[in-house]
Amino acid sequence: MFNLEKLVRENVKKLTPYSSARREFSGAAQIFLDANENSFGSPLEQNYNRYPDPLQTKIKERIAALQNVKPSEIFVGNGSDEAIDLLFRIFCRPQIDNSLICPPTYGMYEVSAEINDVKVKRANLTEDFELDFEAIKQAFDENTKLLFVCSPNNPTGNSFACRDVLRLAENFRGIVVVDEAYVDFSNEKSLIFEINNLPNLVVLKTFSKAWGLAGLRVGLAFANEEIIKLFNKIKPPYNISQIAQEAVLQALKNKAEVDETIAKIISEREKLIENLQKFSFVTKIYPTDANFVLVKTVDAEKIYNFLLDEKIVVRNRNNVELCAGCLRITIGTPEENESLLKSFKKYQTTVLLG
Repeated sequence: MFNLEKLVRENVKKLTPYSSARREFSGAAQIFLDANENSFGSPLEQNYNRYPDPLQTKIKERIAALQNVKPSEIFVGNGSDEAIDLLFRIFCRPQIDNSLICPPTYGMYEVSAEINDVKVKRANLTEDFELDFEAIKQAFDENTKLLFVCSPNNPTGNSFACRDVLRLAENFRGIVVVDEAYVDFSNEKSLIFEINNLPNLVVLKTFSKAWGLAGLRVGLAFANEEIIKLFNKIKPPYNISQIAQEAVLQALKNKAEVDETIAKIISEREKLIENLQKFSFVTKIYPTDANFVLVKTVDAEKIYNFLLDEKIVVRNRNNVELCAGCLRITIGTPEENESLLKSFKKYQTTVLLG
């Protein structure tokens, strides 16, 4: 039986959160002399001398309407990485508790665990990059507080069936964290609609991928209100800048444009996959629901370095578990994809056949 109270670290339960000026007073006023800001303004055309909304109220209201959830079920973080780090700080006692990942997967889960002095257990994906339920079951114990599932997965690109992820959440007494950074490019549904049915479910999203706002560093976590309260209790007081909040609110007005971009990326993805199949040094192209494709080659190191000479950077995943010989290629613009294919043709004719 899931019990949130038993999962939360004792120091977090007892913590009195920092009370910032904007948390104590968020109403309207003419003169603000409470936060030790510079009342004379800033040396920019637009003034940024005042602290931003610490709870990002307007963003949450807009996202709540788009996702059909309550604002109180949303956490806005400095990228998804902040939410990942906070999860360790809320639930995992250093050197006592542990977390569980399913490699190959996003590397930040393990980095955050190490930063927080939390042991990482592994239940590798199968050779087909599917969840191995028996391995997961055998890996977790009474001190396993967090289970991370990235879907669509990075670097493999495939989605896990919603029913499989839900099965994990239903049978795991800890927190199941589903990272949906790439879900906008997938046919699988988001699991946000399950946060009230499964009290141990946390769903992560980001503005870095489909929304094209990686430079703003804004991520989201969706969960039941009690978990979101814990996020807000321990986060830095002003974790999202005023500039980032304004930019996100502006972007949220252009959902139709974002949907068009997603469609273009998916179309380019299919074209790129079709053309990659023509090269003799490509031995396998893995199914993908993301804005990238994982490609198995005869010599990833050699091809990677050749592309660097061509001024093209892809991600070398040759040393990642189960990804020997693999390159991860982000879907670019039509022009960028064409340049990549020309370089691959050059590699095949000059290196392999020359």
